[in-house]
Amino acid sequence: MSILTAVRDIDRLRQITQVLARHGFGEVVGRLGLSSHAGAEGEPVTGESVPRSQLGERIRLVLQDLGPTFVKLGQIMSTRSDILPADIVQELKKLQDDVAPFPAEDARKMVEDSLGAPVEEIFASFEAEPLACASVAQVHEATLEVDGAAEPVRVAVKIQRPGIDNMVARDLDLLHMLAALVERTIAESRIYSPSGLVREFDRSITAEMDFTVEAQNAERFADNFLGEETLLFPKVFAQASSKKVLTLEFLDGPKVTDAVKLGADGKWLGETAVRLILKMLFEDGFFHADPHPGNIKVQPPPPEGGRYDPETPLVIGLLDLGLVGRLSPRLRDQAVDLLMAAARQDADAMADAMLAIGRPRKKIDLEEFRNYVRVLADRHLGKDLKDMEASAIVRDIVMGAMKYNIEIPTELTMMVRAIMTIEGVGKEIHPELDIMAVAKPYLAKIIWQRYHPMKLGNELLNNAGRLTAVARDLPFQLQEIVEDLRQGRLEIQTRDPHKAWAMDRLGYRIRGGIIAAALLGAGVAVLDSAKAGNLGFWLMGAAGVWLVAHLLMDWRSGKKT
Repeated sequence: MSILTAVRDIDRLRQITQVLARHGFGEVVGRLGLSSHAGAEGEPVTGESVPRSQLGERIRLVLQDLGPTFVKLGQIMSTRSDILPADIVQELKKLQDDVAPFPAEDARKMVEDSLGAPVEEIFASFEAEPLACASVAQVHEATLEVDGAAEPVRVAVKIQRPGIDNMVARDLDLLHMLAALVERTIAESRIYSPSGLVREFDRSITAEMDFTVEAQNAERFADNFLGEETLLFPKVFAQASSKKVLTLEFLDGPKVTDAVKLGADGKWLGETAVRLILKMLFEDGFFHADPHPGNIKVQPPPPEGGRYDPETPLVIGLLDLGLVGRLSPRLRDQAVDLLMAAARQDADAMADAMLAIGRPRKKIDLEEFRNYVRVLADRHLGKDLKDMEASAIVRDIVMGAMKYNIEIPTELTMMVRAIMTIEGVGKEIHPELDIMAVAKPYLAKIIWQRYHPMKLGNELLNNAGRLTAVARDLPFQLQEIVEDLRQGRLEIQTRDPHKAWAMDRLGYRIRGGIIAAALLGAGVAVLDSAKAGNLGFWLMGAAGVWLVAHLLMDWRSGKKT
């Protein structure tokens, strides 16, 4: 790092601490040991310089004063009602639409620098007034000449804020440093994992800053929903797009909440939105991570000055595809188990599902955790179906897991956030929405597909093939062990060599291991050679594998073999 960069970071750190102190967080600054940076001309700040107001409002004001990077952080945190109190979340949601635009001249220059041609050569027309402004970019309406179209096509041009990339890089370095400092000096903060939150924010904003990633996301979503007539993603025009400029098909129509006010069917829209998100989550493993109302457009728009005709077929259009989440097949299966347990109102199965998903950082009292989940289940699952909130159930279980020091994958928290957001939208446009009723048949179909006999058979053959490769290597490995034993080179260490029974038990395990390896190799080889379907070979192979399992269970229980 150069001296100039270091000085600039120190100046930014001083600005951050001064803003914190100005909005009543002087005590926090002091606990972090940064008071010397917070005062004017180096004077330390130890107290609050303004009267105390509501915590959520003060946090929002801090983020606003610190600029686009921190505004974006606040926007993302406004969706984390799984860990933040409701009053803070409500304040942070005000950041969604409270971003000043940058000048049209700067927007034009960014387009020209990024695409290498004057705006007039790229677009048939370009509106100077932005349609929408956000912390990272703003959107301008334009028209674009496209091959095969009789007249210029209406497009939305997303343009990155000038200099935002350098500002974000600098702020991210400081955020990582501050998060580590907070965890080290403020013990009560660790339950929220500030460093983990900053890492999540780093990943999301870095991806969002590269518009080629959003273009790829749009194309992948379109492929995943090919033939789905109820969902539309904007087409990407690559000839007018780059890393900092993204030109998309213009999706007209009101946002979903406004559409319902104009007579659109809220029940259909709510249930369809939930169904589409479930498909993204549990079939594709690739989902829109921020489906708030501003990102959901309803096609077509109603007649000018009029209302929707109830008979008009509606289409949901999804925008802002930069922030996405991914679920591995394993995590998808575990998440389905969790939601199915909630749908069955089985508290113990919910607890077990969370334990399978998470990774305990220390030994936990399993029965105590299960009791905690039972209390949550009684609180949530005892309600009428229309009052039940699937997202609140999962959110509280995730928070409970954090309380018991169970590390939850970031992908799962993104999934919870997406479900909570879409459920909130659905209940706003259709208060009687029962997300569990929508999800149950969908999850049941996924369970059936998971345990379909054909799929299980294919998985068995695939696993047999993998085991065969292992079994082929076993004779050579066993030969090396036996040769070492014959020549006296084999050495065995135990933690308690003075106890004869330990060596005795170890001898039984070595002998059993050799037998088990032989049985495993024979069993798997027979299974692999029996793909033609000979029942006798299948039974012989299965017996070999069963014997291995029996040996393993005996070893775990301490029996002699």
